[in-house]
Amino acid sequence: MELTKHFFFNLSLLIVLLFLGLLWVERLNITRSIKRVAFFYLVISFFICLAFSYPIHEGFYFDLRNIPIIIGGLYMGLGPLLGLVTIGISGMNGVDFEFWLTAIFYSAISFSLWRLSPFFLKQSSNQRILFSVGFTFLLSLIQTVLEFVHLPYPLYDVYFAFLFIQPLGVGMIAYYIEETRKSTILSEKLLKVNRQEVIEKMGAAISHEIRNPLTAAIGFVQLLQSENISDENRLQYLSILRRELKSAERVIQDYLNLSKPEIKLVESLIVQEEIQQVIQLLQPSANRNSVQVITNFSHEATIEGDRQKFHQCLVNIMKNAIEAMPNGGILKVETHSTQTNVSITIGDTGSGMTSEQVVRLGEPYYSTKGDKGTGLGMIVVFSFIRAMNGTIHVESELGVGTTFEIMFSSPSISVAQTETKNTTRELVLR
Repeated sequence: MELTKHFFFNLSLLIVLLFLGLLWVERLNITRSIKRVAFFYLVISFFICLAFSYPIHEGFYFDLRNIPIIIGGLYMGLGPLLGLVTIGISGMNGVDFEFWLTAIFYSAISFSLWRLSPFFLKQSSNQRILFSVGFTFLLSLIQTVLEFVHLPYPLYDVYFAFLFIQPLGVGMIAYYIEETRKSTILSEKLLKVNRQEVIEKMGAAISHEIRNPLTAAIGFVQLLQSENISDENRLQYLSILRRELKSAERVIQDYLNLSKPEIKLVESLIVQEEIQQVIQLLQPSANRNSVQVITNFSHEATIEGDRQKFHQCLVNIMKNAIEAMPNGGILKVETHSTQTNVSITIGDTGSGMTSEQVVRLGEPYYSTKGDKGTGLGMIVVFSFIRAMNGTIHVESELGVGTTFEIMFSSPSISVAQTETKNTTRELVLR
């Protein structure tokens, strides 16, 4: 059973090479690249089979070259090419009777594979596996009867090696090819579904967030067209109309920020001053929710970035924190700075989030507010902070609250040489 053992070892090498090829394929998403990997696998497998030929008798060498020839011929239509290579390598040993026998045999096999490949590829996955195994068994049977029956070598070893190992090898490789093809098709379908879902969510978000303020604006435009409207009501309606249009503009700006989060205008920003401006801006909202704002600033520090986008990040985080405390609570804003970095910590005592919600925070169109949110605010925050060479860390617990820590590191940071005394300010907003 020496031939059988030799063929099993050769087949194990082909399986190991196939495993490495599949690992490579998993890292590729382009169909052309996957086909290139498959071609390299067939070529390398072909020469491995030739390198591990087993000498049966003087001038006779057995190998598993039929495996890559059948796989390449049926799945990729490479039968004629592989057949020519086989005939050419056989001719290097001399043009004799064995050469012509090999040339005729592999010419017929190559032509058959070339003609069968289109029909083969139209079949189902299971049919392709069964067809390839059956074709290999038939080819092996013909080969053993025509070429090997007269050799002085145990026939049971030859028949077992050719009639069992070759169909087994083709069946295993065909199975892995079919599973890889199914996985690729499934991944492409899943990607299309995800893209369609994103489009649907985007459409729903635009429809919900823009239609509401525009509907209100249209209503007040109709009221303004009334001839009996008083000047006081006219000014009030114009103020509301302006506010609704600005709301629609902010939603549109959020979408634009998703596609272009880069920082174009870079300027030096004193962190504490920018935070104070944002807090003053959010005072009315905090008043309505009876939120107590506490600030604790350390050394005065500056960062480089876009003031408007930095404000937008702080507004989104603090506004969410305030809205998470509808019955009142504490919003604490702290800064800590060193020679190499500065951190901004924004914590609330609101409803908090689960660990799953924290993990999904920053995903497009994901919002913890349900229908009230677009799921765009936090992804804008993450994009802008990342564009300013910063990082965000979020910790939250249901019923306890949420804490955002924004960290900016060198070279974006310059800490003032003169240290200021730590200050604690308490704004009681009722």
